[in-house]
Amino acid sequence: MIGERQPAELLSLMHLASPSLPIGAYTYSQGLEAAIETGQIANEESARAWIKESLSVVADFEAPVFWRLLHAFANKNEAAVSHWTQLFLAARDTQEFRAETIQMGYSLSRLVFDLNIADESLQSMMARQTEVPLPTAFACAAVALKLSHEAALLGLLFSIVENQVLVCVKSIPLGQVSGQRLLLSLHSEIEMAAEQVKRLEDDALSNWAPGLSILSMMHEVQYSRIYRS
Repeated sequence: MIGERQPAELLSLMHLASPSLPIGAYTYSQGLEAAIETGQIANEESARAWIKESLSVVADFEAPVFWRLLHAFANKNEAAVSHWTQLFLAARDTQEFRAETIQMGYSLSRLVFDLNIADESLQSMMARQTEVPLPTAFACAAVALKLSHEAALLGLLFSIVENQVLVCVKSIPLGQVSGQRLLLSLHSEIEMAAEQVKRLEDDALSNWAPGLSILSMMHEVQYSRIYRS
């Protein structure tokens, strides 16, 4: 039987993870455009391998930081919010990756304020952050919408994977059916990533991905491009 809270939570989760959320996610490829340009991704098989590896990078750092931010907002622990926010920003190792998370974080935080979904304490914690990256804004929105931490984590991971699949559909290009097959095949990878995120200790977090960083720097000077990262 469906619990009393579940339908409302599911609707809120779908809303927050929707590609139609006006935060500009569709304008970023997170390094994918450079990988396609250099021939590292050319078909559905290579796209799946890339996204799977990219998801493991997210599960080692960005998602665990998000998991901690969820707890920090839920516990009204502003010191922890500031700590994990600043740590995440410091770990953005290229100009494009830093600009991406700040732009989307700003847009989502403004949406949280404009829709008036967060209580005064959450809004105050957000307002006192010098810069707001996407994981911080997403965590605040999830807590404001009363999503369970597990649901919010899956929503974040799915939205990242879905955006990468959409980039592949438009840029390799892949057909729509191929894109949906690819996304469906990654469901189990998302579930496994979420379980890993919940187990990681603080000293196990790592954003070490030199190949991705190099591609991002190459993208900064790529002659012809559609995406901003």
